[in-house]
Amino acid sequence: MFIKYLRIEDINGIVRKIKFHKGINLIVDETVNVTEKETGNNVGKTTVLKLIDFCLGADPKIIYTDNENKKEIDLVKNYLIDNHVLITLIMSQDLNDEKSPEIVIERNFLSRNKKVMRINGENLTKNDGKDFENKLDKLILGGRQETKPSFRQIISHSIRYADERINNTLKVLSAFTSYAEYETLYLYLFGISIADRSKILRKIKTEKDFKRRIEKKQSKTELELSLAMIDDTISDLEQKKKTLNINYNYDKDLSNLNETKYQISSISSRISELSLRKKIISEAEEELLENKSNIDLQQLKRIYSQAKDMTKIQKTFEDLVNYHNNMIVEKIRFITQDIPEIESEISSLESKLKRFLSQEKELAIKIAKSDTFKDLEIIITELNEVYQRKGEIENTLSQIKEVANKMTSLEEELSAIDQGLFSEKFQEKLKNQLIKFNKYYFSEVSNELYGEQYGISYDVKVEKKTGKSVYVFDSFNANSSSGKKQGEILCFDLAYISYADDEEIPVLHFILNDKKELMHGNQLIKVSDFIKDKDIQLIFSILKDKLPDELNNEDNIILRLSQKDKLFRIENRKG
Repeated sequence: MFIKYLRIEDINGIVRKIKFHKGINLIVDETVNVTEKETGNNVGKTTVLKLIDFCLGADPKIIYTDNENKKEIDLVKNYLIDNHVLITLIMSQDLNDEKSPEIVIERNFLSRNKKVMRINGENLTKNDGKDFENKLDKLILGGRQETKPSFRQIISHSIRYADERINNTLKVLSAFTSYAEYETLYLYLFGISIADRSKILRKIKTEKDFKRRIEKKQSKTELELSLAMIDDTISDLEQKKKTLNINYNYDKDLSNLNETKYQISSISSRISELSLRKKIISEAEEELLENKSNIDLQQLKRIYSQAKDMTKIQKTFEDLVNYHNNMIVEKIRFITQDIPEIESEISSLESKLKRFLSQEKELAIKIAKSDTFKDLEIIITELNEVYQRKGEIENTLSQIKEVANKMTSLEEELSAIDQGLFSEKFQEKLKNQLIKFNKYYFSEVSNELYGEQYGISYDVKVEKKTGKSVYVFDSFNANSSSGKKQGEILCFDLAYISYADDEEIPVLHFILNDKKELMHGNQLIKVSDFIKDKDIQLIFSILKDKLPDELNNEDNIILRLSQKDKLFRIENRKG
């Protein structure tokens, strides 16, 4: 697949329409460094490469995020969203044939129901972009049984504008990519499809990490020994529990005892109250008896007779004395009339009190013998704690066992793959593929362009995190000279397109590469001449002052940018 057109349009119409061709396609930054402010940066030459990547499934944030500080550039972001910018990429199977099959890809920067992720007119916004990527995979790479390596991983070496891709021949994925994922990628690129071991290895790593966390405080052996000790403790406690003399009516007896004590207290209080009342009555009776007249009546009578002679007293002295004494007797009778009833009630209450005191004594003795109930509570508390700890240990051991079973299953699955993957026959096949690639493609291209012989080698290494063997691929320089990395990378990408075509491996026929000013002018001319008769499309961004005169023409330059005419022309918009 080649790139035919890249179109940028907003609500006001077409902003840019860039036409591509076979051979070298240069995006030139024509900024002249007149002042410190006009530096040649941020005119959009790298953004063109990013827009192509965006149309092939990259995150939209790469278009409006600064490469160095990773902050969003509000001016660009707001323009892209507010002006409904639509990016259209047209890819063609053959640029020389107008009737050749094409893929029309359209994307914008809006969200939800306004989002556009169209391929040949079909909007594929669902499934978080997976449907869009899967469609590209099918159209560009054809039907594949395996989902790994992913479409984005396969095309990664063809799109080099990020530093990690510009500076590395083979390590073109993120810094967090495992050896197993690179293994799957490069075996695929060299025409050898295998089951995705990286997924299995990742699962093994996850299970190992989980097991390590589980056994961080105690190992499996320690847990098993602890469990045995806990079982012994439980057995001892259960035996102690069985030998206890438990009063199962303890609560009822305790309640009865409390009620009995309440009754005793209540009756005692009543008896005290009645006794006090009786005492008060008795004291009053004694006081009245003391007031009863017991004086010498004969002497008092003579005094009364003398008084009677002097006055007209109607009552006799004896009458007065009798009246006085009768009044006192009547008062005593009235006051003491409640005493029999009080004494009767006191007697009844004392009988009740005696019964309750006897009942209290019995209950107290019964409950006193049930003091071991507290021991039972202590034992039950200890048992609960021990059983809880036992449950925790058994759960942990169950998790360890489950992890071990999963790992065994994964190991068996991996072993079935590895038996073929690391066999002599497989390694011989891989070695032959690399010999073919190195001899007829990589070395040939590098020798023609740089006079050096580059190659790809492999080694079988043990991945530390999984403890499993993986194929690790690397590049080398057969002449041991100080060949530049940029040249090695470009030679690999050029060589791989020819290799993939001959091996009938689906491949992109274009290479996106940034910062070609790092490459010497003569080398750039050589590369341009090398691909003239080949089905290869090179799309490079470069500064004008680094561009060789031989390439500074409209046949090679597809876009000229500057501080006065940036890619999106935001500064040129009115208002």
